[in-house]
Amino acid sequence: MTVASDRSDTPNAQKRYTVKLSELPISCPLPAMEVWNSHPRVYLPLEAERECKCPYCGTLFVLED
Repeated sequence: MTVASDRSDTPNAQKRYTVKLSELPISCPLPAMEVWNSHPRVYLPLEAERECKCPYCGTLFVLED
């Protein structure tokens, strides 16, 4: 997964993540993030859509080939 920050454990710190097919299914917040101060976990239909925004925080997830 491509993240633009050094800290991937901070909930919703980035607004765009690139995801590989092998990393599906994807949820927001990501499993490595602390969820106690974030929104409820939601699984995103990234495989079907190729690009999906989290309905809670607006973070964009993009599936790369």
